[in-house]
Amino acid sequence: MSISKYNHEGYYDPTPYEALLEIERQAKREKYKPLVYICSPFAGDTEYNINKARGYSRFAVSRNTIPIAPHLLFPQFLDDDDKEQRNLGIFMGLVLMSKCEELWCFGNRVSKGMAVELEKAAKRNITIRYFSDRCEEVLKNA
Repeated sequence: MSISKYNHEGYYDPTPYEALLEIERQAKREKYKPLVYICSPFAGDTEYNINKARGYSRFAVSRNTIPIAPHLLFPQFLDDDDKEQRNLGIFMGLVLMSKCEELWCFGNRVSKGMAVELEKAAKRNITIRYFSDRCEEVLKNA
């Protein structure tokens, strides 16, 4: 449906036209959800880390974004204990990261896999935001 500058009688009527255009613009802005890459530990206590990554992803959704969490996807069919498959999973995650606007780093420590992701995001000039394990944003050097 297009918005007309003219009323039903054919007279130029800019006020409702501008109001309806603004409503349409607002609706488009509300629908936009940027992709964000979820960076958090996986190895070690994987059950705990998977649950935390799910929570981080829910947090990202609550902030009007679409979370990309490769460490929730790829371990379903790749063996993280197999070095070749782990490297393949990291590679595929980095490909997905290239589609994201931001990387959100969660937790109080940076694992080896996270360090690779952070380094690649920095090289690609992807915005990096840091969050505590309670989803509170923190400064990088804090």
